[in-house]
Amino acid sequence: MSSLNVNGADRAAGRRLTERIAGAPISWGVCEVPGWGYQLGTERVLTEMGMAGLVATEFGPDGFLPDDPHAKAELLASYGLRAVGGFVPVVLHDTKLDPLPEIEAALAGFTAADAGVMVLAAASGLDGYDVRPELDADGWRALCAQADRIAELAARFGVLACLHPHVGTMVETRSDVRRLLEGAEIPLCLDTGHLMVGGTDPAELAREVPERIVHTHLKDVNEALAARVREGELSYTDAVRAGMYRPLGQGDADIAGIVAALESRGYDGWYVMEQDTVLDGEPKGAGPVEDVIAGAEFLKGLSW
Repeated sequence: MSSLNVNGADRAAGRRLTERIAGAPISWGVCEVPGWGYQLGTERVLTEMGMAGLVATEFGPDGFLPDDPHAKAELLASYGLRAVGGFVPVVLHDTKLDPLPEIEAALAGFTAADAGVMVLAAASGLDGYDVRPELDADGWRALCAQADRIAELAARFGVLACLHPHVGTMVETRSDVRRLLEGAEIPLCLDTGHLMVGGTDPAELAREVPERIVHTHLKDVNEALAARVREGELSYTDAVRAGMYRPLGQGDADIAGIVAALESRGYDGWYVMEQDTVLDGEPKGAGPVEDVIAGAEFLKGLSW
């Protein structure tokens, strides 16, 4: 394993898989993208995480939880949850921008909230995830160098930084993932949905480079809709609205095989159930928690 892969994952060490299943507000449609959809309230989301049997959560977008890190941790604890960490999109490819001051401020908040994982995305610099620019060789060198600088800085804070391949960012496609693996040492967040949409088989990646995977976002995927996104026939947001992400075990991703591959190779990090959802209004009936509960039960029933 890379020398950058230090003690963040140790926070989960020694715990069974059922004690490493976490949630994310995006499964309830709570997202940082302007105009994404109807946003459910914090109280409802955290209460329903507990109903689903989740033990922890990622932070979600700014404003979902209190800004003060101690207040954030206390609020989560009041719902029986702990802080995993959070998603931090930052521009890495522009040599005129230095992301470290912003990252250092965020890391101070992570440690104060006792959150061990910073999930980086190589932001495009544009709003949303439906378009992105192309990088030249200099841009790729800058991206890889900045990612490793951030991972090293995070380690000094006791936080594990990992890079999240993500639709609409500078690390999206299969070739992007390969360039990152070859050009940088930063470990990966294995997001089963975004990898599939970008053309990478997440099960294959889990088998090939388990030593680079330190954090996992689990989504099941309707491959027909994912293919339309890859071909440019459908925007990412519209595909999510159309139901591209399915409850775990009900789509085309080999979730059981991915978990088995990781666990058999000593993975001891979090499994964050992160099924991107777009809501058009107040849900009728139980709402998104039904899919979260179904996914959690699927995970708890796995054996290998």
